Amino acid sequence: MTNATPRKLTDREVKSLPLADAPHTPSQYKIRDTEVRGFLVQIGRHSKSFRIETEVQELGRRRVVKKTIGRAGEISVRDARAKAKELIGSLQTGSLKGSKPGEITLEQAWLRYEQSHLVRQGRSEKTIQEYRRYIDDHLSDWKSLSLRELTENMHLVACRHDALTQNRGTNAANHAMRTLRAVYRYARKRLDRTLPAEHPATAVDFNPERRRNTGMGIEDLAAWKSSLDGLPNPVRREFHLFTLLSGSRPGALMSAKWEHLNVAARTLHIPNPKGGEERAFDIPLSCHMLRSLWRTRRAGRIMHAVEAQTWIFPAATQSGHISEYRERRDRLPKWGGDLRQTYRTVGQMVGVPSTDMHLLMNHKLSGVNDGYITAGVLGGHLACQQARISEMIIGQMG
Repeated sequence: MTNATPRKLTDREVKSLPLADAPHTPSQYKIRDTEVRGFLVQIGRHSKSFRIETEVQELGRRRVVKKTIGRAGEISVRDARAKAKELIGSLQTGSLKGSKPGEITLEQAWLRYEQSHLVRQGRSEKTIQEYRRYIDDHLSDWKSLSLRELTENMHLVACRHDALTQNRGTNAANHAMRTLRAVYRYARKRLDRTLPAEHPATAVDFNPERRRNTGMGIEDLAAWKSSLDGLPNPVRREFHLFTLLSGSRPGALMSAKWEHLNVAARTLHIPNPKGGEERAFDIPLSCHMLRSLWRTRRAGRIMHAVEAQTWIFPAATQSGHISEYRERRDRLPKWGGDLRQTYRTVGQMVGVPSTDMHLLMNHKLSGVNDGYITAGVLGGHLACQQARISEMIIGQMG
């Protein structure tokens, strides 16, 4: 078998490679990929196959593992490369011996971190579930390994980050590594001071993360309202409109209850937002927002009489309220975070000060000076700012 010069494999290039029975070609040859070490395409007389060839260490000895991923034409180069990364990382991780007696494993450190740090700090259940998902889904095969061994093999951690980037996305890969880093640092501080100072994710090159700029301008609101009116479910229509008028995170609004609405004070209390109970706050309600809630109550009683007794945005779900706010983009082009960005943009356009926007959107205030602000006594002032934003949004919708 002959090896050709390594190169970055593409679908077009693999398709153009001649089979081994073509004139002036060797009986069988392979071309290695320059992007993923150990990934290659092998060309025979009748087919071309994607394969991996990688070294693993077992009991102090190294051996080469060869596996076929799939045939060219049946699987793309991109998918084959992603599978190769994941498979190579799994093989190399599987060659680790596991934790020694008495050493703290990733699972032990995570359980302590979850109960003694996240729960005690009052983090919301949603936040804890996100942490748990990265451990159980992205790092589940490492739970029995010791933290010390993960640190001694941090190149494998970097390889796992590359595989997650290909298969789960850039942000998910970064969050998984940040979770691993947080658990390790906690374990070193609280459980075992002899652990190495460098955490397992030291060798990871984190993916760049860019904020999505998907908010609408005021000239887009009329068209968006037209799309909103086309949704068949009136409760969902009002949910999206209220999200836009409040600038709130949709996760907080989905579980909003009627008992938290104070019509006299014109506020909707959010008891457990992102950040936990200590970040609880009141949303000032403009006249347009109150009208939206009135329409929601009327539609909810018709569609979901039992659920509507408790939840502001009821639905026929196990929880009794809307549990999925996403819509098809061809039906409603903007929802969720897009509306939160739009709210912030409109607030800037009508001249609402930055500190007031932070309070309305329940963002943390930065700096010593802003730290002296007592948000609880600004209800009337914030209500006026909320009314200005609502008037601009509703006015532009026509």
